[in-house]
Amino acid sequence: MTIDQLSPDRGAWIAGEWRHTSDVTPVINPSTGDQLAEVANAGVEEMKAAVDAASEALSSWSATPPRTRAEVLRTAYELTVARTDDIAMLMSLEMGKTLPDARAEVAYAAEFFRWFGEQAAQIGGEFRTSPSGAAKILTSRKPVGVCLLVTPWNFPAAMATRKIAPALAAGCTLGLKPAAETPLTALLLARLLDDAGLPRGVVNVVTTENPGPVVGAALDDNRVRKLSFTGSTTVGRALLERSATNVIRTSMELGGNAPFVVLPDAEVEDAVEGALIAKMQNGGQACTAANRFLVHRAVADQFLDIFSHRLAALRIGMAYQPDTQLGPMITDRAVSGIQAKVAEAVAHGATADTLSSRPGRGYFHPPTVVTGVAPDNPILQQEIFGPVAPIVVVDDEEEAVHLANDTDAGLTAYVYGSLSSALRVAEQLEVGMVGVNRGLVSDPAAPFGGVKNSGLGREGGHEGLAEYQETSYMSVAW
Repeated sequence: MTIDQLSPDRGAWIAGEWRHTSDVTPVINPSTGDQLAEVANAGVEEMKAAVDAASEALSSWSATPPRTRAEVLRTAYELTVARTDDIAMLMSLEMGKTLPDARAEVAYAAEFFRWFGEQAAQIGGEFRTSPSGAAKILTSRKPVGVCLLVTPWNFPAAMATRKIAPALAAGCTLGLKPAAETPLTALLLARLLDDAGLPRGVVNVVTTENPGPVVGAALDDNRVRKLSFTGSTTVGRALLERSATNVIRTSMELGGNAPFVVLPDAEVEDAVEGALIAKMQNGGQACTAANRFLVHRAVADQFLDIFSHRLAALRIGMAYQPDTQLGPMITDRAVSGIQAKVAEAVAHGATADTLSSRPGRGYFHPPTVVTGVAPDNPILQQEIFGPVAPIVVVDDEEEAVHLANDTDAGLTAYVYGSLSSALRVAEQLEVGMVGVNRGLVSDPAAPFGGVKNSGLGREGGHEGLAEYQETSYMSVAW
């Protein structure tokens, strides 16, 4: 199937219509470095039109019966699943995700439609007597209003549905600003939602390579009452400051620096399996990716030997080839950034072992293990966002916990060991999520989010719906 068949719609999606612009943004295939397509490079006027459309649709959509909203989301789930292969191929082409990873993401993305569709019909409130007995307390949950959703390039389907689905379930309308690197998936999702029967104007998609002024235009509009952002901590801080002017409610899913702790009583082969998932999913380009491996000395040699052999055996190639296990990074600039981090680590006394070669074309970085990493090595404080694994040998649990918490980030951690020791360590980690004897933590039914500089709020689970709701209270006497 050609790119024109996979993604025929290249304009911004505003008020149920495709809006094209004279200026366009190229979409690059990271497996080859060639141009894949062009999309509208929308500006401030298009974002203002998207906010207008969302504002006009708000009263009708928020008054839509919860069961009707739930059925739209259920239909969106079914349509997404039905087009799994198409969406997976599109993500492989525009983002460089391997086909197995892409299919897994489509399943994950679709599940947000189903999960929040189920939650939509169960929105409740509370009735109780005030302690004084003078009144009855009634509370209800109402949609927060028009939302601005800003998503990253690394999970172009799942990061969109993780925000869109709870917003729709709550009765909100929205404008979505996808990453400039991966706009095609977002535009396809807009088409699927339209096919699912979503009223036009409820979801609007604005594609742009100039996010600053475009996002700023929405945040300056007092009709926008909610911002949900996934991206870097640096940009998140700037958006929080900008949101303060109109006291916009915010959710921030920011950077990570996940420790992967291997305790002396861990099943080492299981730990390696978990490490491969936690490190290599999406080629390491994930905020939840294992970023630092803290391995107890008693099992360090065995872990390193098995892990290195498994990494060296990975097949590197174009993402959309069926046998590829490690695809490209998103840009050539990303590759250069990873190389610079490894070089800095080596300059501080570590040893880098590159386990295979990179293909001649495209934005590839081979899997690399960095050993001899001292606790003060700069690579331990940097989010690598690539297939590089720094190994730190530790002598006890206390050292592992100290090093794991020695960061401003606090999104995810992984711990392998006996259940008692792994849980004992997990409880001491300053993160929002811990994989205990698991290399994967993401689940639409679970609250996703971090602490410290890794963000504010939660996505997924029951908490994810509450992020798009306001609590209304009435004091009643009768």
